[in-house]
Amino acid sequence: MPLNIDLQQVLLHMLNFTILFFALYFLLYKPIKKFNSKRADYFKEMEAKSGGMLEEANKIKDEYEAKMAKADEEIEKMKESAADEASKKSEKIITNAKQEANSIILQAKTRANKEKKAILSSANKEIRDLAEQAAEKIVMEGTLESYESFLDSVDIPESEENE
Repeated sequence: MPLNIDLQQVLLHMLNFTILFFALYFLLYKPIKKFNSKRADYFKEMEAKSGGMLEEANKIKDEYEAKMAKADEEIEKMKESAADEASKKSEKIITNAKQEANSIILQAKTRANKEKKAILSSANKEIRDLAEQAAEKIVMEGTLESYESFLDSVDIPESEENE
């Protein structure tokens, strides 16, 4: 044998290599391949779940956005109705205030007219009383003068007068 190579040694090494290969194949490769396939299946399953969850999340998001849009519309409607209601109430309050002011003015005018009539009546009564007093004085003075002139014209003696 040239190069000092023993064929039996080569065959033994090949046999050892083949045994080592099959031993490693069964002990390491198959479990690792099985582990990797399980891991790949697990990640595929997780990806499918996450895809489903993503779709569900998108559905929920769309529903939420729709509900928010609906809520925004309802809020706008509520704001509009509240503004309308507030304007109606303010108009009603203003109308009531105007009516109350008109009634107060009417009452004040009525009261002023009554007071005016009472003052005029009182003034007329005072004028009548003054006129009566003046007339009585004039009549009394005229009567006194007439009586004195009557007495003067009758010429009653003084002695009879004292009796």
